[in-house]
Amino acid sequence: MKRYIKFLFVISIIVVLSSCVGKTKNTSTSGLTSLVCDDSFENIMNQEIGVFEYIYPNASVIPYYTNERAAVDSLIELKTKTIVIPRELTKQEKDYLKSKDRNARSCKIAVDAIALIVNPENPVEILSLKEISEILSGKVTEWNQIEPNKTGKIQVVFDHQGSSTVKYMRDSLLNGGDFGPNVYAQNSNDEVFEAVQKIKGAIGIIGVSWISSDMRSAEITSEHRAKSLEKQDTTISSFDNRIKVLKVHRDDEIEAYKPYQAYIYDGSYPLFRSIYMITTAANGSIAHGFYSFVTGFKGQKIIQMTGILPATVQPRMVNLN
Repeated sequence: MKRYIKFLFVISIIVVLSSCVGKTKNTSTSGLTSLVCDDSFENIMNQEIGVFEYIYPNASVIPYYTNERAAVDSLIELKTKTIVIPRELTKQEKDYLKSKDRNARSCKIAVDAIALIVNPENPVEILSLKEISEILSGKVTEWNQIEPNKTGKIQVVFDHQGSSTVKYMRDSLLNGGDFGPNVYAQNSNDEVFEAVQKIKGAIGIIGVSWISSDMRSAEITSEHRAKSLEKQDTTISSFDNRIKVLKVHRDDEIEAYKPYQAYIYDGSYPLFRSIYMITTAANGSIAHGFYSFVTGFKGQKIIQMTGILPATVQPRMVNLN
């Protein structure tokens, strides 16, 4: 309920600001628009918006971060023209928009991995998909059931109950079944990170962009990010060293992998999902301009720098000695 009230508040702000900037011509690079985005993708979309507004100073994109269902509802109810979610629209949703004279365009912009993170003092390094499903279902409740250690009880930590990360793990590993009593919901991705740092037995389930080391670099400005797009090579961030990222392997395989871009790209890392940007904006509008930016080369390169896999820019393989 609180999230819904916040959404209505954001929409009202957009209406007020629209009246304030009415004198600014609405083009693909100027004007005001809104965006509703799945909150697991918040870090990345903030960077996209920051760089877009730096390059085009007369453009303003107001984001709201919520769950997948609320994002889709906002598009269906014509409260926004652009959403970012981890799935395509259904035929029923597209048909409804057509009945309202809205033509939805959709583009896959990234492949996001779901990372498993634990406290650095936890000796566990690798989990299989079967072990993860048994932890989620409550069949496995102690870390020494995975391998001998003294870490104690397992506490699974998600961002919040309605998140797309929760839905993905339930659908892909539990076939829609119930989580065990050892599974807890926080209020945000930041709180998942904090819980794992404080609780030795915690295992956090979080989008991989939230654990890239440059995500906490407040000194990286939009200007710096914009200028870095001009470089031929892009530095790909490493994982935050305040937590440990587990390797994961399929049940019928021996080799385990961390959610690095190359392993997401070739499918070696098994926990991944596609992210889509969907818009009903007209050509030449600011909303369509931002859609074109994110789905174009510069927007894709920004995604590449965050540690997840962009849809159209292939990762570089780098050997480190």
